[in-house]
Amino acid sequence: MSLFGALLQFYSPVFSQQISKEELLFLTPEWKGERFPDGRPKVSDALLKRMRLVTHEEAWAVMKGENYKFQYAEGWQCINPDSVLVGRALTATFMPGRPDVHRVIDKKGHEKDGRIKSQNAWPIDMLVRGDVYVVDQFGAHENGPTIGDNLGNSIYAKSGNGIVYEGAIRDIAGLKEIGGFTSFFRSYHPSHHLNNPDGELNTTLVAINHPTRIGKVMVMPGDVVLGRDGAVTFIPPHLTEKVVTTSEIVRLRDMFGHERLRQQKYTAGQIDNRWTPEIEKDFSQWLNAHINELPVPKEQIQEYLKKRTW
Repeated sequence: MSLFGALLQFYSPVFSQQISKEELLFLTPEWKGERFPDGRPKVSDALLKRMRLVTHEEAWAVMKGENYKFQYAEGWQCINPDSVLVGRALTATFMPGRPDVHRVIDKKGHEKDGRIKSQNAWPIDMLVRGDVYVVDQFGAHENGPTIGDNLGNSIYAKSGNGIVYEGAIRDIAGLKEIGGFTSFFRSYHPSHHLNNPDGELNTTLVAINHPTRIGKVMVMPGDVVLGRDGAVTFIPPHLTEKVVTTSEIVRLRDMFGHERLRQQKYTAGQIDNRWTPEIEKDFSQWLNAHINELPVPKEQIQEYLKKRTW
């Protein structure tokens, strides 16, 4: 069977916005951990908590080493720009409104899937705690916003998180009042989208939890979203632990190196270059001596020390 034929077997005869579990499993074979009932990878809450201290540089270096070169998106406007956004991606893709397509999607959503709201609310109803709503709104600006303070409050109530939104939002003053709604969006406009296929129609929802595009990134449902410092990185689930662990080791080595430089025990050249066995031994002893004071879980430091020979 051809690849095209293999992919076709995942689709029912009636088009569905929501990806099938079989297709999602097919597209994410490297994730071996827990999944949601619909097949979306479920990175653990513990890893998400540790991810909050990871920088874009640390994540980028790990993913580049694994040949993932297009995982970073920049150029955003932000709500709560000094906060960090971390969570599992739930994706949605909108396209410019097209009446014929919009009508059949509405009909199926209302009659077969039991959806009673407008299309822009369908993905939001699926959010759970720890999700980040990641939306390709095709950069729509005037008459494009599908998210204002009403849906923003619903998103935050369900997920405890904000959004990554490839388009314009509205009601920005109201959204800023939602304390933890750390969000990344392209623009602001006071207008709103219209979804009447027999009148004004600006957007049509074509996919939920399918691969989508944000900036130059292909985002998969279940990717870990890291939003901070004005940019967003999307981390494949199977690389999350490596990104977090690498970040923690770098953080600890930097703390040790800076302390020893202030003490003038080593020169900058010694710390900047490959460490000698003597420095590595000193580092292990330092970790043991400060294990309860460091910004990395004690259990992770103990696991790291088990693998060291110094």
